[in-house]
Order: sequence, then C-alpha cells, then structure tokens
Amino acid sequence: MGCPRLHVVERARVAFRYRAFISYSHRDKTWAAWLHRALETYAVPRRLVGRATAAGPVPARLAPIFRDSDELATARDLGQKVAEALEASACLLVVCSPDAARSRWVDEEIRTYQRLGGGERIFCLVVAGEPNASRTPGREAEECFPPSLRLRCDGDGNVLDDVIEPLAADVRPGGDGKADARYKLVAGMLGLDLDTLKRRALQRRARRAMALAAVALAIMVATTGLAINAMLARRDAVAASHVAERRQKDAEDLVAFMLGDLNERLAQVSRLDIMEAVDDRAMAYFQAQPTHELGARALMQRATALEKIGSVRLDQGRLDAALASYEAARVVAARLAQETPASVPNQLQLAEILSFIGMVHWRQGRLDEARKVFLDAQAVLDAASRVAPADRDLRFQLAMLDNNIGHVMEARGELDEAGRQYQRMLLLMQALARAQPGNAEWADTLGSAYNNLGKLALMRGDLVGAVGHYLADEAIQERLARAEPKDANRRDSLLTVLAIVGRTQALAGDTQAGMQRMQRAVDMAAALMLLDASNTDLQEHLALYATQLARLKRAAGDIRAATALTDKALPLFQALRASDPDNTAWQREYAETRIEQALQARQRGDAAAALATAAEALRVLGPLQGSQPDDRATLLAAIGARLALASVTRDAAEARALREQAVRDANRVKRGHGDPRLLALQVDALLSLGRRADAEPLIQKLWGGGYRDAALVQQLRRARIDYPVNAAFQRELLAATGGSR
Repeated sequence: MGCPRLHVVERARVAFRYRAFISYSHRDKTWAAWLHRALETYAVPRRLVGRATAAGPVPARLAPIFRDSDELATARDLGQKVAEALEASACLLVVCSPDAARSRWVDEEIRTYQRLGGGERIFCLVVAGEPNASRTPGREAEECFPPSLRLRCDGDGNVLDDVIEPLAADVRPGGDGKADARYKLVAGMLGLDLDTLKRRALQRRARRAMALAAVALAIMVATTGLAINAMLARRDAVAASHVAERRQKDAEDLVAFMLGDLNERLAQVSRLDIMEAVDDRAMAYFQAQPTHELGARALMQRATALEKIGSVRLDQGRLDAALASYEAARVVAARLAQETPASVPNQLQLAEILSFIGMVHWRQGRLDEARKVFLDAQAVLDAASRVAPADRDLRFQLAMLDNNIGHVMEARGELDEAGRQYQRMLLLMQALARAQPGNAEWADTLGSAYNNLGKLALMRGDLVGAVGHYLADEAIQERLARAEPKDANRRDSLLTVLAIVGRTQALAGDTQAGMQRMQRAVDMAAALMLLDASNTDLQEHLALYATQLARLKRAAGDIRAATALTDKALPLFQALRASDPDNTAWQREYAETRIEQALQARQRGDAAAALATAAEALRVLGPLQGSQPDDRATLLAAIGARLALASVTRDAAEARALREQAVRDANRVKRGHGDPRLLALQVDALLSLGRRADAEPLIQKLWGGGYRDAALVQQLRRARIDYPVNAAFQRELLAATGGSR
C-alpha cells in the first residue's frame, strides 16, 4: 500500500475558514461532540492573543471547528462539502479508537488532508485502544490509529519503515484527562508551549471563579427575557414566525449552556446554591414552553436538558424534584422516539430516562412502580436491538437494566430471578469489556456485576463465592482509581467495595483484615467529604461504613473507638433523613446506627440510653418492614433491633415477645434461608429463649459455611458451645481468593 503523494503548501500562511476539522468514526460521536464543544467554547488567555507562532498569530477563539454530522457511509467517496471543509481547515483533529482505525472514511479524510499538504498539522485524541498495537502480533484489534497515521512517506509517496508518533492527547484511563487533553491539543493547534498555555489558563480560572455567580444570575434573567420574547413572538402574525423560531432557538441554546458548561463551572467553585437556582429557572422555562412546535433537534436538546436537571436533583437527594424532571423529559423523549422508531440514539435516550424514573421509585421503596418502568425501558431497548443488534451502547444499557431489575427482584425476595438478571449483566459486560478494554465506565459496570453476584452468594450462605466476587470487583476498582487518581467518583466506587470486602472478611473470621479495609474506606470517604461536603452519596457512605466499622471495633473490645465512629455517623444520617424522609435506605441505615449505639450503651452499662436508642430504631424500621417485607437489609435490621431491645429491657415478657417475633420474622423468609447473617440472628434469639436444641442445627450450618462473625463467636463462648475454626473452609477460601485475603 502506497502513501498519498503530498503537494506541500505553506498552510500557515493561508486564510482558513475553519480552525480545525474533526475526523471521527460515528461510533465515537460522543467524544467528537465533546471535543467540538471543548474547543469552540475555549477562550485563549488574553495575554497570549496575537503572539506570533509557527501556526500564525494566536487568535482569541478557536471557532469555527468543522465536525461533519452526516453519515458518510451513504456515499461512495467523500462528499464535496467534506472535501471543501478539509481544504479550508487549518489543522485536522482525529478521534482515535479501534473503531476509527477500521473506518474507511476516517482514513480517507486523513489521506485527503495529507494530499493537501497538512501532514504536519494532524493531531490526535486517543479515546480507546492502543497506538501502533497493530505492530504487536495478537493485539491488532486494539489498534487505534487509522492506517494513514501509521505510515511515514517520503516526498515521492514511498512508504518508510518507521513508526509515526503524531502529537496525541489521551483521555483513556491513566491518560491526560479531559482538561489536560484539551490544553495539549490547543497548544499544538496554535503552536504554543503547553506549560505556558496551562499556566495562563490557571491564572485566568482563578480570576473568573469569583465572577461566575454574577454571570449565572445574569443568564437566568436573560433566559426569562428570551422566553418572554419567544412567547410574544409566537403570538405575532404568521409573517413574523421566523423571528419566534430564532428567539426560541436562542433561548434553548442558552438554557443548554446553563445546564452544561455553566453547571460544570459552578460545581468546580462549589456554588451548589446557584447551580440549584439555575436548574430550577431552566425547569420553569421548559414547563412554560409548548412541545408541539418543536423539531427533532430541539426535542432531543430539551429531553437532554431535563434529564440533566433530574440528575443534579437526584445527586442532591431531592427525589420528588428529580422525578418531576425525569417525567418531563420522558414526555419529550417518548414523542421523539415514537416519531423516529429507526433512530437508535432516540430509543436509547428514552430508555435511559425511563431507567432514571425507575431508580427514583426504587429509592423511594416503590418496588412495583420501579419494576414496571424498568421493564418498559427494557422493551424499548429490545425493539431497538432488532434494528441494531450489534450496537454496543445499546447492549450496555441492556446490562444496566439487568442490574436495576435484579435489584428490584432482590428487594422482593425473588433471589433466583435476581440471579438470572445479574448473570446476564455479567455476560454482557464481560463481552463489552473485552471489546473495549480501555472503556472505564464499562469496566466499572463489570465490577458492579461481580458485586451483585457476591451479594447473592452471601445470601445463599456461600462465603467463598461472595468474597471471590467481591475481590474481583475490588481489583477492577483499584485499577480504575490508580488510572484516574483525581476522579472522586472512582475513589467513591473503590471505598464502597473496600467496605463490602472488609465486612465479608470479618464474617469469615478475618476480623483484623476486615477492619483494615473498613478503616481505609472510612478514611477515603472522609477525605472526599472535604472536597464536596454537600454530596449525599458521600455523606451516606461515610456514615454507613463508620457504623459498620464501629460494630467491629465494639466486638474487638475498643468501645471508645466504636463510640467515636457512631458519633460521626449519627449527625450525617439525621441530616439525610431530614432532607428526604422518603429515602428508605437512609431511614434503615439511620436505624442501624441507632442499634449499634444501643449495643454500645449496653456494653458501657448505660441501660437507659440503650433502651431508648433501641426502641427508636425499631420505631423507624417497623413501617419500612411493613412496606418492604421481603427486603433482606430491612429484615436483618428489624430483627437486630428487636434483639437489641430485648437484651436491654427489664420487662421479661416483653423481651420474650421480641425474641419470638424475631424467630417468626426469620422463618417467614421466602428465599435465601442459608444467609449466615440471618442464621446468626436466629441463633441469638433461640439461645436467649432457652431453645438450644433448635439452635444447634443452625450453629452446625454456620460452622460448615465458615461463618465466624465475632458477635456469634462471643455468644457461643458465653453459652459454652464449642465452635472451633473450620480448617477445611479456610483452605477453600484461601484457594478461591488466591491467597489475597
């Protein structure tokens, strides 16, 4: 294969129409859209504007950037529009991935640009795959550079046998990250030194941070004015309809900016109060506008904006407000999906919005509604699969729905059905992760699939399987966190699985290793809270894992450390409950903290405090158990609260009634009877009721499964029941985990 013969011109001296042309595979359109927006919205630091470089004088802005939005696969050759745009572009930006490397059109665009003399003005953004992997046998599928970027040619068009290393920014895990990738590309495009550009940009960012609040408020006022103008214009005569359309578009574009770049910048300077005001004003604007007059582009923009508002509210823990935003987005997305049944992106958008609605219902404990909406989303994707069976984004969304439906089935006590959903999710994610090993989001979701199966293994009494699956998730999250050390979401995912592995290790008898992992999780959550104290997920994780670590500390005899941990957790849960009383998980976890405090008070000899806190925990859990009788976490917490209250009350009849109720609750479990946590609570109740003979088969079952939670071991020791270490189980666990305990 020969190289294109280059006809070199002094391209830096030509007056170009476009600052750059973005070449990409349409499978990478999300990255291309991000790059287009990132460059066109970038303002060059004022002190660099006008500086003479090899690329010409430094401009104030990089716009316009050309990004083709048409499917080139419908033509046999590059369209005239594209060829003209390439010739009119000062440089070429290539979004590099295995899909781009296989794309005939991306390669042809590069070759055309090289023929025009732009070979030295080609810059790359690596989003997946591996540069020059095609030179390594067995790794050809990972190649991310199109063929024309892998060949060096002489002036006569002859191929030279050396590897090209074009200037490339890298947004893969462990790469430059989005911010530095943009700086690197801008520096190359403008012929500037990278360090100089970054230093100037950081100085400007510091100056602009203080002005963002005023800008946000001004934009809200402007949006209101545009909305009013748009509505007034629509009432004018037909002759003025084009004015209304233009003003409507201006308003929609401004709102999109508010919800996109402005929200991101406000988050960077921790102005969540103004973020919330911006989102609320945008929501009010959308509610005031009709949808019947909008075209496809405006409908998609509106649905996306409403979904963003819902996600911000969901992160803030405002479930009702989030639901309102998602429902508004659903109406718009449903119309668009109905009008364009062959458009996979439109079907994906509708399914994603439905998934968010189901998630809100699930968090509110409305399991039937959640299941119905998730199944509706699955039906949308199943129909889209018949149009595009190999679409990876679609398969990823199907895996996420398997995850969500599995959670609902699990909460309903239908563990076999949940297991089928989780297993299908695992198979889908394993295939996707193999296809794109550099996709961090897919790797993270693969870890979630392992985590789900670990949880079911625990419910079935398979501690070896549970620890094995959890460690598979931990290995993935450790790798992702190392690759993106500044990403708070990655660290949050890692600390979550650390806590889960630590808790399960303690159940298997390795209390010290379990406490070490739990302590690491608590420390990481506390550190992240310093960066974003308003993040409700972080608040929940810090409070929850502090409570769970406190239980281990108390069982180990360190009552002072245990008390300090629950003192840290309680105010966080109190604030979360006050912010959203409908969040069932926060209600249950608050009650679990109260149970732990009751047991600490009992150990300190403070019977009054123990009685009050245990009774409060049961008051909170009673309604939850009534509404979700099959939810395992709620069931375990309610039984634990009854046993804690029974252990501190002075009323013998009440204590007996509480323990008998605990036994009845445990016996009513439909599935997962082998859950060692449930069996241990039954043993506690039965021994306290004097029913040793009934407890002994359960004790034997716990021993056979390797369960050695400190609380159970201590109770059996007090009851003078022999409970030696199960050496066979320990060997099996060590073999299954490869010694990584």
